[in-house]
Amino acid sequence: MTKSVIEEDLTLDGNLSSKEGGVEVKGKVLGNVTAISVIIRDKGTIDGTLTASSVSIEGNYNGTLKCEDLKVTATSDVKGDVSAKTMTTESGSKIAGKVSIGVS
Repeated sequence: MTKSVIEEDLTLDGNLSSKEGGVEVKGKVLGNVTAISVIIRDKGTIDGTLTASSVSIEGNYNGTLKCEDLKVTATSDVKGDVSAKTMTTESGSKIAGKVSIGVS
């Protein structure tokens, strides 16, 4: 599986799709993201709809998220509607919005 990386000094204004790989966001994405797996690093931000099988959020997310497995770390800040089959959260994580677990 290949991985695309949005580095810290990069802002992507538009939609991002990776049909066979993952996306690692260290910078900023202003648009919808679709991939097999998505990792939002500590200083990373996604502002838009996010659809993936596996999502790990260490940074900031704002939008509508739909995935199978979600991990929200202590440094994360999530705002929006979340729908996942499973979710793991660390103490200190911030989530504001509608959260639906056990559905996809």
